[in-house]
Amino acid sequence: MAEIKPFAPLVYTKKSGDILKNVSPPYDIISPREREALVERSEYNVIGLELPIGEDRYNEAARLLERFKNEEILAHDGNDGIYVYSETFDVKGKEYTVYGMICRVRLYDFSERVILPHEETLTKAKQDRFDLMCTTYSNISPIYALYSDAERVVPSILAKAMEEEPKRCFKDEKDVLHRLWKIEDEAVVASIVSAMKEKQLFIADGHHRYETALRFKKHLAEKGELESTDAAYQMMLLVDMENEGLVVFPTHRMVNPPEEIETSALLERISEHFTVEEITGTDPEVALENNKHTSSFVLCEGEKKYLLVLKNKDIMKEKISDMSDAYRGLDVSVLHTLILGDILGIDKENMAGGKSLTYTRDLAEAIENAENGSARFVFLLNPTKIHEIKDVSLAGEKMPQKSTYFHPKPVTGLTINDLKRK
Repeated sequence: MAEIKPFAPLVYTKKSGDILKNVSPPYDIISPREREALVERSEYNVIGLELPIGEDRYNEAARLLERFKNEEILAHDGNDGIYVYSETFDVKGKEYTVYGMICRVRLYDFSERVILPHEETLTKAKQDRFDLMCTTYSNISPIYALYSDAERVVPSILAKAMEEEPKRCFKDEKDVLHRLWKIEDEAVVASIVSAMKEKQLFIADGHHRYETALRFKKHLAEKGELESTDAAYQMMLLVDMENEGLVVFPTHRMVNPPEEIETSALLERISEHFTVEEITGTDPEVALENNKHTSSFVLCEGEKKYLLVLKNKDIMKEKISDMSDAYRGLDVSVLHTLILGDILGIDKENMAGGKSLTYTRDLAEAIENAENGSARFVFLLNPTKIHEIKDVSLAGEKMPQKSTYFHPKPVTGLTINDLKRK
């Protein structure tokens, strides 16, 4: 099953200055203005490598990486090891700590059922990551994957390592505390490697990067260069599914239908399969939380809000009979099939292209877009459950795009996987 191994990544040295100034959020959630602010924060910020700009941006990233190595801004971190990474954060007044390990993981085609996806991907995003990997021979941010360890063998080892003084410890501008430890003891590393041999991995975040890594591995093999690199492996952050710090946020849908429809007509058609209740004076999150055990949504239209609760889940068997119960039971599947598709006429191509559908994880932004008319309709959702990710993956299926949003995202720049170093 899963094959992992320790490594000595590129890390920022003391010469680079404050680590907080050199790390960044994941590239795919950074706006142009945020990128500019990161560059202004430090000339060494990792965003210059991970999200280059300009016509020759990929070669520029490679030149910048070589410069950082030559100037000893980045250097390989001594002996091989497995890194323990934790994030401590607050959600609605409750503190959480999620932790896992960063290591190299052997790549497998999805058909081999060792590493499984759960979401669809976009071609444009994969091409961007491939072009960057072809010039830098690095993966700069870890793929985020989950594994099951009911006996807590690996998590217990990691928790023990966390009792020591961390190599890195800093709090970012969003008040998330990041800490990093390194396990170098060969016996401890061997015990982790052995325990992981029985595991399947489920990609939580980083589907584009994983598929890109598979393509890059094949690309090097065709050129006869694979054996001189470690591109058969990819840097990953592995977190156990039973980790109490795992938090998934919902991604809300903002909709401008391809054809105009009156709210009254929409509600009438929705009422065929959902109970419809206008809610006033009730927090929409509370309404959703109270109905989280069945498919439910809050529809926002202008300043009005309606709670929609699915009457009978068996309707999904009629609508998508060729999919598993796990897929049919997803809130996003119910919404996309029964309302966005059947009623509002938004087909899969439209959804993938974002013509009528945009997304936000920010509840306030979603509601504001309904109230100010930027979106004709907004659908608020409950978060996808961890077990649903596993169940859909094991069924060999993929969720609709933007089905999950793990919070907080792993910071980029603590470790960089140099694929030229075996």
